[in-house]
Amino acid sequence: MVPAAKPRLEGALDGAVVLVEGISDQRAVETLARRRGRDLAAEGVQIVAIGGAQAIRASLERFGPHGLDLRLAGLCDAGEERHFARALEGAGLGSGLTRADMESLGFYVCVADLEDELIRVLGTPRVETIVGSEGELGSFRTLQKQPDWRGRSTHDQLRRFMGSGGSRKIRYASLLVDALDLARVPRPLDGVLEHV
Repeated sequence: MVPAAKPRLEGALDGAVVLVEGISDQRAVETLARRRGRDLAAEGVQIVAIGGAQAIRASLERFGPHGLDLRLAGLCDAGEERHFARALEGAGLGSGLTRADMESLGFYVCVADLEDELIRVLGTPRVETIVGSEGELGSFRTLQKQPDWRGRSTHDQLRRFMGSGGSRKIRYASLLVDALDLARVPRPLDGVLEHV
């Protein structure tokens, strides 16, 4: 007896979806795909900014095995790793998931976050050059002089700077990925794109 085909939900898509916490992560993955010569739309791959880690469970319900049943991948910050693992388990994608288990499912963890990964790979002098090319080196120097940030590493100061100022984090996500040597892409960013 042939098993019945799983019914397709209305509006179901073919392909894959990459679930990321926010728009800056979405822009980073899209930029890397472009640089790697991939046409994600033609491949049926969507990068979906879910609006924060708290939305992972609902996103898995929508796109995962109990919803549209698409191939899944995802990217999260280290601080959200357990939250993502529990949501994957709740979606029936495993139990007692370790980071390696999550990666086998296509879900990668950034340490501490994507900005941290990008700054580490590029190096602080290169990131400062990018900040300068955007006309924001003066603003960055002002942050460095603030009592809370004085004496901290330039790496930490750059992370803070990227996270401040409205859409700065979104804008710099693409700029930093555009500056990467494609032989030295942060592992989580490369891994999530390779998975789909």
